[in-house]
Amino acid sequence: MSAFYLAYRYLAFHRVRTAILVLTIAIIAFLPVALRLLVDASAERLAARADDDAMVLGQPGSGVDLVMGSLYFTTGDIERITMADLDAVDDTRLAWTIPLLVRHRAGGFPIVGTTLDYFDHRNLTVREGRELRLLGECVLGARAAAALDLAAGDRLMSEPQGTFDLAGAYPLRMTVVGVLAPTDTPDDDAVFVDVATTWILDGHGHGHQDLENQATSGAVTLRRDGQRVIANAAIVEYQEVTADNLESFHFHGDAGALTVTSALVVPEDDRARTILRGRYASGEAELQLVRPDEVVDELMTRIFRLEAIATAMLAVAGAATLLALILVFTLSLRLREDELVTNRRMGAARFTTARLLAAELVLILVASAVITATLTGIAVAQSDAFLALMLR
Repeated sequence: MSAFYLAYRYLAFHRVRTAILVLTIAIIAFLPVALRLLVDASAERLAARADDDAMVLGQPGSGVDLVMGSLYFTTGDIERITMADLDAVDDTRLAWTIPLLVRHRAGGFPIVGTTLDYFDHRNLTVREGRELRLLGECVLGARAAAALDLAAGDRLMSEPQGTFDLAGAYPLRMTVVGVLAPTDTPDDDAVFVDVATTWILDGHGHGHQDLENQATSGAVTLRRDGQRVIANAAIVEYQEVTADNLESFHFHGDAGALTVTSALVVPEDDRARTILRGRYASGEAELQLVRPDEVVDELMTRIFRLEAIATAMLAVAGAATLLALILVFTLSLRLREDELVTNRRMGAARFTTARLLAAELVLILVASAVITATLTGIAVAQSDAFLALMLR
């Protein structure tokens, strides 16, 4: 009778103990593989996104936060820059700027306020519907559209910033006018709107009821002073931009004082890039201008250091697990001493007993290897999705 068959029957009889051994070995073997896959996927995606001619303009501070917010749309409350800052760069004729306002979310996905220049710069094409034209319209990335089950013509409500919004901003019901073709980049997970739409979300712009219309303004009008209409607190700010109320939307304050979280700065050539970086590095301007590839390289250096530490810790854990498994097998032999004595009395040689034990070990290792390979395959298939989830 085959030693592997007898070993299989023994392991199947002690299925709980066998399952614990197999899973323990598989997980210990899989963890360093998973860590390596995640780091490699992170490095590949980060480097591909940062390999761009554009630089990133923002307030002084963490270059990592600035780049992550501008390239991967991680929403955070970072200090903003003004449109006047962007105009100053445009006036140099050395580069042109693309504003980015990434603070709000809709359906769990970041709302990216920008201009049509962004679509040209990233070579984004509309698969369904059309591009942005008016306030209150949005274009969805491919993954965002699939997850939200939305198409051109549907509506999407922005998420409120908090229970109490002291700025007086209301969630905006946006019209989906297009869905982008897949790009396998963070653009697939974004809700794109015109930057002016994000200013409405910030509370810097809004529309009102038509106070000149007596039929609709009676309940909200305090008094009329000639051509001047004074409204009370019951006036309603629109939560959706339509053809009927589009002209009523307006923005308060100077246009140059309106803010964005950052901007992509696309230089005309390498000489222009060098001149601009020199101006901002010398302190001539109070803002910072960073190259995404340099920031990503610095970030990946830190990640690789952490990976080395984690790998060393996993190696120690693996060694401890191996010693524990040796102890388990040793104790198992003690518990099976009567069984092994019976085998020898039945005529089994010591070599036969060793073959049985070796067969058991081989079956456990093969089962662990199969599970490890399966988990690795799943990790490879889902690494991009997992990384995209982390970068949200």
